Amino acid sequence: MTVPHPIISITGSSGAGTTSVKRIFELIFRREQVTAAYIEGDAFHRYDRNAMKAKVLEEEMRGNPNFTHFHPDANELETLAAVFEEYGRLGTGRTRTYVHDDNEAALYNAPVGTFTAWRDFEPSDLLFYEGLHGCAVTGTVDLAQHADLSIGVVPVINLEWIQKIHRDRATRGYSAEAVMDVILRRMPDYVRHITPQFSRTGINFQRVPIVDTSNPFIARWIPTPDESMLVIRFANPRGIDFPYLLSMIHDSFMSRANSIVVPGNKLDLAMQLILTPLILQLVERKRRSS
Repeated sequence: MTVPHPIISITGSSGAGTTSVKRIFELIFRREQVTAAYIEGDAFHRYDRNAMKAKVLEEEMRGNPNFTHFHPDANELETLAAVFEEYGRLGTGRTRTYVHDDNEAALYNAPVGTFTAWRDFEPSDLLFYEGLHGCAVTGTVDLAQHADLSIGVVPVINLEWIQKIHRDRATRGYSAEAVMDVILRRMPDYVRHITPQFSRTGINFQRVPIVDTSNPFIARWIPTPDESMLVIRFANPRGIDFPYLLSMIHDSFMSRANSIVVPGNKLDLAMQLILTPLILQLVERKRRSS
């Protein structure tokens, strides 16, 4: 953890909703005039799209049908840790972009499924990471130790699958059966390498639908915020003004001493109320140390 150059880490699986959470952070940054350097976790994949397909086939030939982007070996976690360490120490570092679709291909003038060139961060108040491995810990890497504020975005599993199915069908042209195959192939790595990170995050936001999601593979719609509740868990509730939050968020309640439950359509409000003072504390500590 750092003071002069703080790091915020958002961790969530594919389809969990980390991109939506990132937009809320961006809104807070603009309002509070905080300048952020950004890292997308996909930028630190070890393989581009074609190389990953070849690696998956190679692993299958070796008897491992479950090699996925969730696995540490499919990512440059050592490089990511080095970037975190450098930023925390000096406020400098570099990243790149993984090109997901045609829009990004046009924007970056690079083929879909490849990486852009590495680029240095512009001067910033803090570093913002959003991806699969923000709090990953392996035998050689401890990314969790670098985060001054770590957030888990963890919808219940059936909802996460529904969101992924709808996203991949709409934006990537996958069939429901193809997405199901991906989910099944990823499950061992999800359990071993993604789930443990949510025990290391400082705050978890977990959306829970209040409609039937028992068969996510035939769901015609993603449950709306009005059809959900949001469970917010604080690893360390000391300093969290729960009475204030309960008074500001209508129909919220505490389910445990470290957890508050709010209506799903209050995600934006809840995140702004909770995260704005935490972000400002990081920036104030940075400025005092300068």
